[in-house]
Amino acid sequence: MTETATLPVTGEPDADHLLASDPLALLLGMLLDQQVPMEWAFKAPSLLRDRLGGLDAVAIAAMSEAEVEATFRAKPALHRYPGSMAKRAHALCVHVVEAYGGDAAAIWTTADSASELLARLRALPGFGDEKSRIFLAVLGKRFAAAPDGWQEVAEPFGDDAPRSVADVDSPETLQRVREWKKAQKAKGKTKSDRPAD
Repeated sequence: MTETATLPVTGEPDADHLLASDPLALLLGMLLDQQVPMEWAFKAPSLLRDRLGGLDAVAIAAMSEAEVEATFRAKPALHRYPGSMAKRAHALCVHVVEAYGGDAAAIWTTADSASELLARLRALPGFGDEKSRIFLAVLGKRFAAAPDGWQEVAEPFGDDAPRSVADVDSPETLQRVREWKKAQKAKGKTKSDRPAD
């Protein structure tokens, strides 16, 4: 990650800094970004770090699912669905350990192409196609850490529409993303749909 990159999505500077400085935190935030507000999802890695005394894929993978779930369920819960999301977070850390030696950043720093990176992201537990494309756009837009050609591979999330967390670089753009999604929903569209010309 880079010192100048930011992802001001949580409303808390320490939690935002963790996302920008810790690849596992960023990955876990993206994993948890479903069925809860973005702020809640991306703040969870900071709370998890505080509860565990650190954020380490090897340490989390070595825990039992039940231990991870208990950590997620402690008040305040880390997600609206702490049981299922704890299992996904545990599985994600196990995958990072088994496939990347515990180094979450290796998922993107060792990818030879944007297509390879997208395939790696799709292989992550809890990451479907849309989440993988959004995360690829986060790496490209917010951290300049995606291989050449990522915009096309991340379609439609590589465009200029304020459609996802990848487009958040300030509290104002976070609000713009919310308004755009609300407008899309009112039209019966999703964040993946292209705006009408």
